Parts: sequence; structure tokens; C-alpha cells
Amino acid sequence: MKTFPKSREAILALAILLLLAVVASRFPGFVRPVSLANVLTDTSPLIILALGQMVVILTKCIDLSMAANLALSGMVAGLLNMAGVPLPLILIAVVALGAALGAINGLLVWKLAIPSIVVTLGTMTIYRGAIFLLTKGQWINAHQMSDGFKAFPRAVFLGLPVMAWIMIAIVIAAWVVVNRTPLGRAFFAVGGNPHAAVYTGISVGRTQFWAFTLAGALAGLTGYLWVARYAVAYVDIANGFELDVVAACVIGGIAIAGGAGSVAGAVMGAIFLGIVKNALPVVGISPFAQMAISGTAILIAIAFNARGQGPKGRIILKKAEHRTLEAGA
Repeated sequence: MKTFPKSREAILALAILLLLAVVASRFPGFVRPVSLANVLTDTSPLIILALGQMVVILTKCIDLSMAANLALSGMVAGLLNMAGVPLPLILIAVVALGAALGAINGLLVWKLAIPSIVVTLGTMTIYRGAIFLLTKGQWINAHQMSDGFKAFPRAVFLGLPVMAWIMIAIVIAAWVVVNRTPLGRAFFAVGGNPHAAVYTGISVGRTQFWAFTLAGALAGLTGYLWVARYAVAYVDIANGFELDVVAACVIGGIAIAGGAGSVAGAVMGAIFLGIVKNALPVVGISPFAQMAISGTAILIAIAFNARGQGPKGRIILKKAEHRTLEAGA
């Protein structure tokens, strides 16, 4: 059982509280409920994508195409809205499109055994290029979008915008999938020790395929939320956001080598970055200092994760071998 000081989530929660205290000492208005609700809403896309990236990283892979998937799905959402397609159908379409784009990554990793970083670097460029081909570089602006399309993620329910409630629902669903389903257990098994997972009947490639597909579906949904909330769609939307997503996972204690992490950690890692990006400009800290703070947090998280990792997969295999020898004797 974890003790409080040794829990990654507890330490990260303390870091978030400390960061809020420092910011509040300079700008007390930042910690008002309304302000914190706005920060949570602004961070919702990062939280959703971090959960998708988490399941991919758990399987010993990485998806660098999530932001490009978001951008393409968001552009398609805008184009469908301009064509008069009802919002429920748009939501179904972008989730399906995002899942299909993620599935492409998963199939290439599974069937062709190409390293995931290579696959997703390639598809990232392809998805961005597809946006240009669809629009010839044209933007979709607020006046071209219907009021209902823009209003849905901004509508307030019980004090929070719908975007934040969608994020909360996805966090709950992700926790259930990761902790209470065979697929979630397979994510950890494949990342912890692929060879041992095979011995238990788990298909490594198929599990990685489903991880990429789930991540893609979340990226597709986030594409609509992003475009509708900010009322603009263009080729370079969310450019570079994939790095923030990976950083949120690393800060949240998701082991980059796979097999270790938690939903709570991914969420808190994203919240930490969200506070950094929203609060530090308010208190007058330069963008370069913000980058340094984020980079330092990432390095500390990597070092902390490396210390906490042990040869769990090898231990499993050694125990299995020992039992086999005892049975033979």
C-alpha cells in the first residue's frame, strides 16, 4: 500500500496546491471559483487528449499525431456545419473519423511492426496535409459557423460549461476502462512485459491497436470542442499541442516505457500544465520562464518515474520459471 509521501498522485497534488498558493500570493483573484472553473475549462482539451495518450503510452507506444487528428476532425466538423449537417450527426462523424485515424496508426504498428514514433510522425504530417487539401488553406471563421454549433460546448450547466462536463464524463469512463475492464488490464500487461502478456493469451498488437483507436476517438471529439469553443478552424490549429499532451502524461507519472500510470496522474499532470500556462502570464512571468518551468517539471517527473520503476516483468518470468522447475522436481 502506498504511503502519502510515496504516492505520485499525492506529490503532484501538493505541487499543484503549492503552485496555486504562489500565484494567489501575487494575484488573489486567480483562485476564485469562477477563475478556477475557467482554468478547468481551458484545460479540458489537454485532459481529454492526455487520457488518450495515456492508454497508448501504457502499451509501450506513443502517438504524436493526436493534435493533427484533432485539427483534421475539427476542420471536418466545421465543414459539415457549413453544409447544414445537424450537430448530433457532426459529433458522431468526428468521433468516428478520429477513431479511424487512430486505427490507421494502430494497424501500421500492429501489422507492419513499425515503431509508433515513426508511424505517428508520418501520419501527423499526412493529416495536416489533408486539411490543406480539403480547404486549400482557407480558414473557417466564427461568422461561417451556426450559433448552435458554437454554443454547445460553452453552455453552462450547474456552474460549469458543457465542455468541462464532457471532460469529467470522459475521466470517469477512462477510469472504468483502465481499472475495471479486461482491455484496461491488457494495456498494463502489454506495456509492463509484452512477452509475459503473450504467455497469458493477450495479443500485443491488437491491444496496441485498440489503444490507438481510443486515443483517436478522443482526439476527434476534442477537435469539435476546440473548433466550436474558439470559433475558428485552420490548417495549423493546435500545432505543437501533441508535446503538451505527452508532457502532461510524463508529469502525471505515466511511465514513458509503458506499463505504469493512472488516470488520476494523467489528469493532474494536465491540470498542472494548465495552471502553469494560465497563471504564470497573469503574474508577469515571461514565456521563456514558463517554458523553463514546464521543462524542469518534466525532467523531475522523468527522474522520479525512473527511480520508481523496477524489473517487474522479469520478476514475473523468473517466478514462473521457478514454479516450473519445482513442478518438474
